[in-house]
Amino acid sequence: MADRNQPDNTLDSSDQITQEEAALAVRSVQDRGAFATLYDRYFSRVYNYLRFRCDDPELVDDLTALVFERALTRIHTYSPQKAPFGAWLFAIARHAMSDHWRAQRLRSFLYLDDLRRELVDRSNPEEGFILGEQRRALLGALARLNDRERDLVGLKFAAGLNNRQIARLTGLSENNVGVILFRAMHRMRAFLGEPGVVGEEEMGYG
Repeated sequence: MADRNQPDNTLDSSDQITQEEAALAVRSVQDRGAFATLYDRYFSRVYNYLRFRCDDPELVDDLTALVFERALTRIHTYSPQKAPFGAWLFAIARHAMSDHWRAQRLRSFLYLDDLRRELVDRSNPEEGFILGEQRRALLGALARLNDRERDLVGLKFAAGLNNRQIARLTGLSENNVGVILFRAMHRMRAFLGEPGVVGEEEMGYG
């Protein structure tokens, strides 16, 4: 019988993944094979996040390559004590996107006709809200959100980050992230002319 006075040191799957990725990132300083594992794991998520925010597939290809190039050259600066690897990587992706728009002085609009074909299929139930049977209609509503809302929706559904990770990445409070996402999905429902709203539990709010 287990001793109830003993601490439970069992890690859930997300903690195990976080620790595994942190170890791979540390090894990547000397072992490029370890970085290749992280590249394979995160490529589609980084690509999809950038694709949510940019209308040019060729540019997204270039930016995705740039993100991983920067990550590789800066991997020695990564500290597991400061952030999970995924959050660190998406900070690089957000900066790459911001740097591009700042230099070009352009605004991002979704290229809806080709987006369904370009996006990598994903099976996560949350991402299914965006990438389901009504993808084009939903993405059309997404394109009508403001920049901050599209950024957070992209981090939530394309990048697969949770609200706490998004909060750390953006400097917003976790509650504020939940509120913005919740209201953004209300607005998308209104754009689509659909009754009802996305539940608070589904958006990770509350």
